[in-house]
Amino acid sequence: MAPTLEQRAQGALIGAYVGDALALGPHWYYDLNALRRDYGDWIDGYTAPRPDRYHAGLQAGQSGQAGFILDLLTESLDSCGGYDEADFCRRLDEDFFPLLDGTPMNGPGGYTSQSIRETWRLRVGAGLPWGRVAGLADTTEAAERILALAVRYAHQPSELARHCATNTALTQRDTTVMAMTVAYGCVLGSLVRGEPLDAATSDRLMERVRNGDLPFHSVTSAGEDTPPPGPEAPRTAGQFPSPDALLTVSGILRATQDPGIHIEPAWKASLVYGMPCAVYHQFPAAYYLAGRFQGDFESAVLHAVNGGGQNQARAMLTGALCGALGGIQAIPSRFLEPLEHGAQRLERAGRLARQAAA
Repeated sequence: MAPTLEQRAQGALIGAYVGDALALGPHWYYDLNALRRDYGDWIDGYTAPRPDRYHAGLQAGQSGQAGFILDLLTESLDSCGGYDEADFCRRLDEDFFPLLDGTPMNGPGGYTSQSIRETWRLRVGAGLPWGRVAGLADTTEAAERILALAVRYAHQPSELARHCATNTALTQRDTTVMAMTVAYGCVLGSLVRGEPLDAATSDRLMERVRNGDLPFHSVTSAGEDTPPPGPEAPRTAGQFPSPDALLTVSGILRATQDPGIHIEPAWKASLVYGMPCAVYHQFPAAYYLAGRFQGDFESAVLHAVNGGGQNQARAMLTGALCGALGGIQAIPSRFLEPLEHGAQRLERAGRLARQAAA
């Protein structure tokens, strides 16, 4: 039986939390020999960080800082009945920034990302207002929280894209990063709506671009090889310059189905697409793993973790996609029961799903 909207929404959110927690211990090993030495040939569950590594002092099943920030946004959505930027920023100001000191190895989760450090310095250090504190970090930091907006506004694609864009702009102002982040939110929202993840995903999203629902500039026609008729439509304010971030996903999905393309074992997607933190490494790997293991949440997320590098973001983004595809029932109970705040997060995810349905 296909998962319901509520199950898909819960699966997306809890899948992200599970991915974040699974990579807590083996986070940021760029030397795969060192990763295997410390955690064995295959990581298959929650692990605690070593005392000399990132997130030292946290326990297996706990969240990194991305999970902490995702909690702030989901709590805001739950409390306000939708996205209220002022409320979310207040929570950052009151509940998060006082826990930081501007250095990397500090704050909830034991590590603070570059984009958050840049925003903290401008907001707290320089006293600048929200809207003037975003930096140029090219990481997936914003994507790791806007996935909640993709769930909440899955049935309102235009609002989904708008809120994902403005929320990303709070901490990241590079337009390529913003376009790829919003595109990921659009893909995730489509899965929460119940659409498949397949070679036609980009076509369905591009149809929404042509209808004006998504803020991307379309330079192609509906026909695959047919030039667009007439003069090119002018760009409008707030539009991303090209639709390429929306087109990426289906190209990668075709690769998962092409018998001439082999990435074996699948965790080596991290080597093919890149192990670092930047969006242009992370999103393709997440799309690949989610597409390859469509009905197998566990395999997709564990291959994301075992690929090393920035595996926490890779696993979190993959977990959200696969959780949306299979619903909460696709996530093994052995991942749910030890997850920090698992019951509260699951209940909150259900309420956000009901908001989305309404």
